[in-house]
Parts: sequence; structure tokens; C-alpha cells
Amino acid sequence: METKHQTFMKYAIEEALKAKDKLEVPVGAIIVYKDEIIGKGHNLRETLHLSKAHAEMLAIEQANKHLNSWKLDDCSMYVTLEPCPMCAGAIIQSRIKHVFYGADDYKNGVIASGVNVFKGDYSHKVTVTGGILKEEISAMMKSFFKTLRN
Repeated sequence: METKHQTFMKYAIEEALKAKDKLEVPVGAIIVYKDEIIGKGHNLRETLHLSKAHAEMLAIEQANKHLNSWKLDDCSMYVTLEPCPMCAGAIIQSRIKHVFYGADDYKNGVIASGVNVFKGDYSHKVTVTGGILKEEISAMMKSFFKTLRN
């Protein structure tokens, strides 16, 4: 039986597939508040020519607008790939409560790389759970980069 977290991660995967269709790195993110998706995003760096156009950043911006607040205290984020340092900083600053991610990113991530930004001594603590639908997401990432190289 599918868990609530797997269901929400599938929505993040849908976002990642939108990025893949645009030849963007297939990363998708959603933000959930009281079991409702209030923000979503997928990578658009190449499309928008913006360094900060990561899935997480775009989802945070949409959630901020939805709640009319910079604070996302009671929100959770589901993201297909472990966040990078920039996105981790934005997650902390926006006070997201819990981050659920799929695949590890050993090169650019802030957890599996050994530099767990979320364990820093900040005024806001973020709980992190990884590995949700990891195999499916890892396969999508590998397929994307294999196609890109060819």
C-alpha cells in the first residue's frame, strides 16, 4: 500500500518530468500545508537563464505567495533530489518543518555529500527524511544524463 509520503513524492516526480521535457535536470519539488499542495516547481535554470531557478526555490516562492507569508512553518517539502546548499539555505530561512527527498546527490547535495547543512546551529531546525521512491527517481536521473550525453 502506498504511503502518504510516496503519494506526495509522485507529485514531485510529475514536476521533475516537466523539467525533463524541457531538457532541464529533472528535479521537482512540492510544498504541502495541511495535506494540500500549495507550491510546486521544477528546474528552469536553462529556460529562464537564472542560477536560482531550482525546483525548491520556485516551490518556496509559490508557497509564500499562497500563504501571503515568508514563513512556511507548518509546511513540508517533497523534492526528488537531495537539496543543494542554496536550496537548503532557502528551506531553513523559510522555516519549512520537514523535507522529504528521493535520491541522494553525492556531488551537490547537503546531506549525502557529508556536509549536512540541516544539522547546523540555526534558530530553525529542519527534519529530513530521504530515500522516498529513491530507485524510481535515481533511474529517471540516470536515464536523463545518459540521453544528454548521447
